[in-house]
Amino acid sequence: MSVSTSIPDTQLGLTPAEVQILRQQQQIALQGSHTGNGTRGRGSARNSAASSRGGSTQGRLLLDPMSLRALSHQLDHLEHQIRTRLDYLEEQMQLSIQGSYDRAGNVVRDAETQIARTRSILASIDEVENELAKILNIREIVKGFRARIEAYDRRLDQSSVASSHRRR
Repeated sequence: MSVSTSIPDTQLGLTPAEVQILRQQQQIALQGSHTGNGTRGRGSARNSAASSRGGSTQGRLLLDPMSLRALSHQLDHLEHQIRTRLDYLEEQMQLSIQGSYDRAGNVVRDAETQIARTRSILASIDEVENELAKILNIREIVKGFRARIEAYDRRLDQSSVASSHRRR
């Protein structure tokens, strides 16, 4: 039969948060080992003694082999859960990063397509503006010709009126 000893858990060199986790895990380990998870054939006297001892361990770390083994198993289980959660979160992070990368790639491709389309439209606008400038230039030339033709026509009318007056 081993003698149960304990030490103050604040003397372990842990941060207050780590001490709190240690206290919680030791309580969980003690409760788990005393609610039917313990070794068979030991009898109920040991469980009831340990159970009463579990309530009085607040602020102290039990050093008997059974308590330390239960705490070790509890911490191993907790470490496994943490690793599993970290692996899951890492996988989700990778999926998120890949999704963001894919979306960014799509945005870049869409932007490049829109830029090319805009450049094409701008080139078409430049062509239309050049054609419009040519048309305006031709219009001015046509106006000049029309004005000259109308002037010639008036001169012809005047000369034909003048010649008809002279004939009379």
